[in-house]
Amino acid sequence: MAMTEEQTFLDKIDAEISAERDNLIAFCGRLVREPSESPPGETLGVSKVVQAYLGEHGVASEVVACDPNAPNLVAHLGEGAGRHIVYNAHMDTMRPGDESCWSVPILELTRKDGRLYGLGMGNMKGGLAAMCLATAVLARHRKELPGRLTMTAVCDEVMFGDRGAVHLLAARPDVHGDYMISGEGPGFMNMAPAEKGLLWLDVETTGDGGHSSRAMNGETAVGKLVALLTKADALNDVYAEIPAEINGVTGGPENTGLRLSFSAGVVRADGVRSLIATSARAEIDVRLPPGITGKEIEQRVRALGSTDGISVRAVKGWDASWTSLSNPVVTEMMAAATTVRGARPDMVVRLPGSDARRWRDLGVPSVCYGPQPTLSAGVDDYAEEQAVLDCARVYARAALRLMKHG
Repeated sequence: MAMTEEQTFLDKIDAEISAERDNLIAFCGRLVREPSESPPGETLGVSKVVQAYLGEHGVASEVVACDPNAPNLVAHLGEGAGRHIVYNAHMDTMRPGDESCWSVPILELTRKDGRLYGLGMGNMKGGLAAMCLATAVLARHRKELPGRLTMTAVCDEVMFGDRGAVHLLAARPDVHGDYMISGEGPGFMNMAPAEKGLLWLDVETTGDGGHSSRAMNGETAVGKLVALLTKADALNDVYAEIPAEINGVTGGPENTGLRLSFSAGVVRADGVRSLIATSARAEIDVRLPPGITGKEIEQRVRALGSTDGISVRAVKGWDASWTSLSNPVVTEMMAAATTVRGARPDMVVRLPGSDARRWRDLGVPSVCYGPQPTLSAGVDDYAEEQAVLDCARVYARAALRLMKHG
C-alpha cells in the first residue's frame, strides 16, 4: 500500500470511528450497568455485553475461563502476513469507596459537561469500550489488514489475580502477539512505556508481655514495629536512576513515578490497652520505580529489623517493567496520539500495576495509553467523552501502522 493510499485508509478508519460517538456512549452505558467491582471481580455480566457488542459488528469472540463467573474474552481479526497486534483491557473495576460521597449514580452512566461518569469509566471501562470500537471498525476492513489483530478483555486485573491475563496467556499462546497495546491509561492522557513494580512485605515483631506499667523503651513488640516503620519511612525519599532504555520518561506529577513509595497499609497488635502486646504486625506495600529492585529494598528493610524479635517476610512482588522508547509500539503509539490529539503526550512511568507487564515478561513490547483522567480512579469515577473516542482512533491508527513493521 503506497503512502497516499495508506493515509487515505487511515483517514477513512478515523472518520468511521468518529461517526460512532453516540453508539460508543450507549455501549459505555451498558458496560457501567453491569457490576464488576473487585473483589470479588466477577465479570460475567460485562463479558456478555462485550460479546454482544462485538457480535453486532461481525466480530466473533470466545470465552477463555478457569472460573465461569470471571471469564476472559478473545477475538481475532485479519490474516495478513504482517505483525500481530494485541489489544488488552480489563473488565473488573475498583470498588466505589464511600457511596454516600458520590454525586452521580454509581452503576448508571451520567453524561455531563463533556464527561462520562460511572463506576469503572476511568479504570477502565472507558478504555475497554474504546478498544472494542477500534476492533469493530477495523473488522469492516479485515481483508485489507496488513497483519493480525487480537482483542483481549480480561478479569482479575485489579487484585493481581491469576484468573485473568495469567490464565489467558498460559492457556492461549496465540494471544501473545508481537506488540501489545494496553488501554490502561496512566492519567492525563499521557503514555506509559514503563510502570512501577511491587513488593509486599509482612513485618512481625514479638516481645515480652505483662502490665503496661512495665513497658521498656525499644523492648515491646509495638515499640519495635514503630521504630522499624519510622526508619523505613525515609525510603519514601529515594529516587531511581532512570534506565538508559527509557531515558526521557518522567515521573509525572511530583515525579512520583521515579520515586519509591513505602506504605504500611495495615498495622495491628493484640491485647488490650492496659497490657503490653506480645506481638505486632505491619502489612507493607512498596512501589518500585524502574531502576530499583525489590530484592534491594527487601534487604534494606531486613537490615532495619535485624534485632531479636523482628521478622520480615516477602509475600508478593515483581520489579518495574518497561519497553524501550525506541521500540515501534512506543513510537507508533506516540505518533498516533500526537496526530489524533494534536499534541504530543508526555512519556511517564505508570504508578499502579497493569497487565502490560504480563506481556513484557514474555518478551512482548507493550505500552499503556487510555482515557483514565487522573492517576487513579475514585469517587465520581469518570472519563472525558472525547478522550474515549480519541483513544479508539489512536488504537486503530497505531495497530494499522504496527502491522507493517518488520
